Amino acid sequence: MSQVVMVTGVGRYLGACFARMLADDPGVDRVVGVDVIQPTHDIGTSEFVKADIRNPVVAKVIARAKVDTVVHMNVLATPLDAGGRVPQKEINVIGTMQLLAACQKSPTVSRLVVKSSTTVYGASPRDPAMFTEDMAPKVLPRSGYAKDSVEVEGYVRGFSRRRPDVAVTTLRFANFIGPTVRTPLTEYFTLPVLPIVLGHDARLQFIHEDDGLAALRLATVEDRPGTFNVAGDGILMLSQAARQAGRPVIPVPGLASSVVGGLMKRAKLADFSPEQIRFLTYGRGVDTTRMRDQFGFRPNYTTAQAFSAFVDARSRNGVLDRDRVGSVEQMLVGALRRTGSDG
Repeated sequence: MSQVVMVTGVGRYLGACFARMLADDPGVDRVVGVDVIQPTHDIGTSEFVKADIRNPVVAKVIARAKVDTVVHMNVLATPLDAGGRVPQKEINVIGTMQLLAACQKSPTVSRLVVKSSTTVYGASPRDPAMFTEDMAPKVLPRSGYAKDSVEVEGYVRGFSRRRPDVAVTTLRFANFIGPTVRTPLTEYFTLPVLPIVLGHDARLQFIHEDDGLAALRLATVEDRPGTFNVAGDGILMLSQAARQAGRPVIPVPGLASSVVGGLMKRAKLADFSPEQIRFLTYGRGVDTTRMRDQFGFRPNYTTAQAFSAFVDARSRNGVLDRDRVGSVEQMLVGALRRTGSDG
C-alpha cells in the first residue's frame, strides 16, 4: 500500500536528507515537507509546503494531502536555529502541541514518528551506567532543548492515549555525528582547543547520521510502535574523543565552566548552554537492547566508528590554525583569571 508522508523540519539538513530518502523509496507514494524556511538542501522530488506548525493551518496541509504518516523532526536543538530561546521553545513545544492537535483531528493519520533525544534523561553525577527507556532522569532537565524534549514526549504520550488507533514511535537518539551533519557537539569538537570540566571525563554515545536516518525510515515505513533509545554500540570517553580529534584540552574548574560557556557562545565558537555543559561534565549512557530486540534495528556504526567518520571528514579540511589556537587559549585563560579574581 502506498504511503503519503509529511515530514516537519525539512528546512534543516537532517529533515531535508530524510525527505529526499523517502522520496526515493518505492513504497512511499508522496512526501510533503513542511517548514517555515525554504530548504537549503536537496529534498529530491518531495513537495515543499511553507507552513508553520505553530499555526492550526498545518491541519489543512494534512487534510489536503491525505497524509497517513507524520514524521516530526522539527524540535530544534539550539536557540541559534530559531533566532533565540523564546522562539525555540515556541517551535518545539507549541509547535508540537499544534501538530498533535492536527493529527488527532485527522481521519487519515495512522502513524506518527517523533525524533526525540536522549537528553530527556538529563545528565547528573547520580545517573546509572545505562538508562533504559523505562527509567526516569535522576535530575529533571530544567532548561533548554532537554526540557523541551521532555515536554514534547509528554504531549506525545497524551496523544497516544487519545488516539490509540495511531501507531506512535518515539526515537530517543544519541548525538548525531558523521561526515556532514552539524550539531552543537560537532561544533565543540572542531574548536581549536577543547575546554573540559576539571576532574570529569564524560561518557559519550553517538549515532552515525546514516544510521539515524535509517532508523527513522524503518519507523516510517513499518509499524514499530513504542519508545526506543537509538545509539551506536559502545561508549567513548571525552578524553578519548579529544585525543582522536587531535584537539588539545584546557581543564576548567566547574564553577568557571558557565563563564567560559557564555564567553564561547558570545564569540560564536560553540553552543555552550547549561545543559551542554552538564552533558560535557557527566556524559550519558543509554541501553539499546530494546532497539535491537523489539524495534529490530542494528546500526552499522559503533559509537567509536561514527566518531571516526566525523574526524576523518573534518581532518580532510586541513590542520589546526596556530593563530586560532592561541587566540582561543588566551580567551579561556583570561576568563579563568577573571573568575578567580571575582572569587
